[in-house]
Amino acid sequence: MAGRLLAPHARSVTPSLRISRATPRDVATIVRLIRALGAYERLSHEVRIRPAHIRRHGFGRQRYFETLICRRGRTPIGFALYFFTYSTFLGQPTLYLEDLFVVPEERGRGAGKALLAALARIAARRGCGRMEWAVLDWNTPSIRFYEKLGARLRRDWILTRLTGAPLRRLAR
Repeated sequence: MAGRLLAPHARSVTPSLRISRATPRDVATIVRLIRALGAYERLSHEVRIRPAHIRRHGFGRQRYFETLICRRGRTPIGFALYFFTYSTFLGQPTLYLEDLFVVPEERGRGAGKALLAALARIAARRGCGRMEWAVLDWNTPSIRFYEKLGARLRRDWILTRLTGAPLRRLAR
């Protein structure tokens, strides 16, 4: 090894995380991350989202949701899509987290926690009494992560959903 200089403590520089509110320019990124989430959750067959949906419902005249994008350097690595509901028991708004996703190669590097911390700051600024979200019962890495943050899993509530034909029948 004569003639070679080796740095005794060479370190690679990892670009820092940046969380920002999504803009209309992020529509394609949001759709791509939602599709990746669908694949991770083994629900790709249910993912029907198109860019037009995101543009209309997230950035149109009546906005149904807001989105945060997490980037490492310039690369989008995760997102959080959320909206607000109201807790009649608390008498305060609730920030409801519909989707939180970090690409697999970035998990465990702080992106999920950074997104949740940003959401908690938004909830506090908007006077929310709580944040809520659902997690699939088989997703033990996420469950452990949420519990470590102090989240309580509510197994006494059952998620109830009407879609498709049953929803249309009830609407008639």
